[in-house]
Amino acid sequence: MYRHLEHRLAQRVLECMQRRHPGVSLPNVVVEQPPKVQLGDFAIPIFPFAKPLRSAPLKIAEAIRDEIGAIEGIAEMQVAPPGYLNVRTDRAWLAAALASDRKPTAEIPTGKVLVEHSSINPNKAAHIGHLRNAILGDTFVRLLRFAGREVDVQNYIDNTGVQVADVVVGFAHIEKKSRPEIEVLAGQPRFDYYCWDLYARVSQWYAKDKQNLQARAGVLHAVEEGNNETAGIADLISTAVLRRHLETMERLEIEYDFLPRESEILHLHFWEAAFTKLKQSGLLAFEGEGKNKGCWVMRRAGTGPTDTGTDGNKETEDKVAEEDQKVIVRSNGTVGYVGKDIAYHMWKFGLLGRDFGYRKFYRYPNQRDCWISVIDGEKEHPHFGDVAEIYNVIDARQSEAQNTVIEALRGLGHGEAADRYTHFSYEMVALTPRCAAELGYTLTEEDKARSYIEVSGRKGFGVKADDLLDQLIASARNEVDSRHPQLEDNDRLRIATQIAIGALRYFMLKYTKQSVIAFDFKEALSFEGETGPYAQYAVVRATSIFRKAGIDPESFCRDVAGNVSQTDLAKYLAGAEADEIWELWLASSKTSYVVDQCIATTEPAYLAKHVFQLAQLFNTFYHRHPILSEPDEKRKRFLLATVAVVRRELIRTLELMGITVPPVM
Repeated sequence: MYRHLEHRLAQRVLECMQRRHPGVSLPNVVVEQPPKVQLGDFAIPIFPFAKPLRSAPLKIAEAIRDEIGAIEGIAEMQVAPPGYLNVRTDRAWLAAALASDRKPTAEIPTGKVLVEHSSINPNKAAHIGHLRNAILGDTFVRLLRFAGREVDVQNYIDNTGVQVADVVVGFAHIEKKSRPEIEVLAGQPRFDYYCWDLYARVSQWYAKDKQNLQARAGVLHAVEEGNNETAGIADLISTAVLRRHLETMERLEIEYDFLPRESEILHLHFWEAAFTKLKQSGLLAFEGEGKNKGCWVMRRAGTGPTDTGTDGNKETEDKVAEEDQKVIVRSNGTVGYVGKDIAYHMWKFGLLGRDFGYRKFYRYPNQRDCWISVIDGEKEHPHFGDVAEIYNVIDARQSEAQNTVIEALRGLGHGEAADRYTHFSYEMVALTPRCAAELGYTLTEEDKARSYIEVSGRKGFGVKADDLLDQLIASARNEVDSRHPQLEDNDRLRIATQIAIGALRYFMLKYTKQSVIAFDFKEALSFEGETGPYAQYAVVRATSIFRKAGIDPESFCRDVAGNVSQTDLAKYLAGAEADEIWELWLASSKTSYVVDQCIATTEPAYLAKHVFQLAQLFNTFYHRHPILSEPDEKRKRFLLATVAVVRRELIRTLELMGITVPPVM
């Protein structure tokens, strides 16, 4: 309702100015949040209107205040120097709407949204960096669905790339294993761990003798060609590792709708169709000389074959041209990652004229099916692709490749699609030295002095996702065992798991996307400060208030409005002495507002900040107001209603972050 009131206020202010100044082009009305509730609940800066209206901001503000008329939900407007309209809501009206969980209808954009996330190379176990990608993507999916959007979740599987080829090389050239032997290994529970170690050994094997890289080139070509023994082994390995990835993500309640594989993009001739369009449009050129001789290249936007350097000579011209080339097809005929990605994104927007075959691949405990791409699939299947918007969750190091895909869409004449394609970029995850030491890594004195330690899959240095989850659960279990020894073993394990998952997901979400995360066990699992357990504990504390009062919290919270009248809301929220409690109600009303902010900026960290602020305000309220010993029965019901509203919004926002609340902490 806070978001709805903000929109209504902005619209009425703009209409008021348009009536006073017909025909004048006016900027948008910006509604801000004052730093303190004492200043009001909304603040509108009038400065942007001074120039077009040729008037002082204070005079414009005074005119709006005097002429705007009554607005439902708004109590008063005050003019504040040097040029603000400070707006106070009708506290009882907004609180009653929040108590009844009233949600005004909102205009929802049409069309399906596609969110692609995780996209882990299926060559080894998932690691801590993949968890950041998946948690960001899954949370964004939850935000979009909360906002009423239809969302498809896709996890792109690069099963024909260099990383998979390297593991095939390891089995064939280092371990000398046959396909039946690999099949036995692939059936083991932690085959992805086996491949993790083998992948690091392959990197060492390449480093010993550069000639060994020829084995990679041969395997890569065979895998892309398909229908041969090497390609079959690659498919066996990648499929087994993929299943392990899905099992890992299921532990975090992260699910996917569709797994498009790179092999089908090649073998169903997606790339050939895209290649033809790219050549016909003139976006691709065949290089006959220079370092990219024999390659099909795409020039970066804003460059061309006639670009020259400052001296204008041919040597400089050739050099600049090469630097501005993006290789799409290598000289050996294999297609680069970007080329296949261009074809894939054309399919996403329904621009390719081709489709995958589909087969059910994985079933979640809720009986939801995850589909995978195949050559010949099932006749009956959901419709994927042909979407209105795309959000691609890929780390910041892939920005150049993502920009190339967008440039290709524009160059092909699909500017509108390019505008609706968002690279959801984020930075890497590292480890604090303390965390690396706890995981058993040997650190030098120089390492110990660093703020964070980078991980490397090729070197085998990093944190496997399952190991991280296991250790977090074990640490949480120690705490739960000491606090609640009377509980059954399974109950303590379930609670520890909820705390551990909450800690991990909150930790990954509380930092802005462009921040490098240095993960630390102690910090993530702390019950104090900006952590998942701190927010979970606020809900547990709220629930315990109802239980101590002999009230069923679920029943009370389902009908908060039935337990407190608007008259009492007006009474107990009036005046400066009620500002502290009103701040809690006001923060609770902002869930939809924050969700909109997260979606508009592709920044889930705003949600984490909102949860923390709400938990902080509630804990302050809890310590200052002895609810259960309150002698005034009506005020007691009002205080319980306050607890109920905060509890509901905390549970709701934590669910958006993929965090559930245990019964005890």
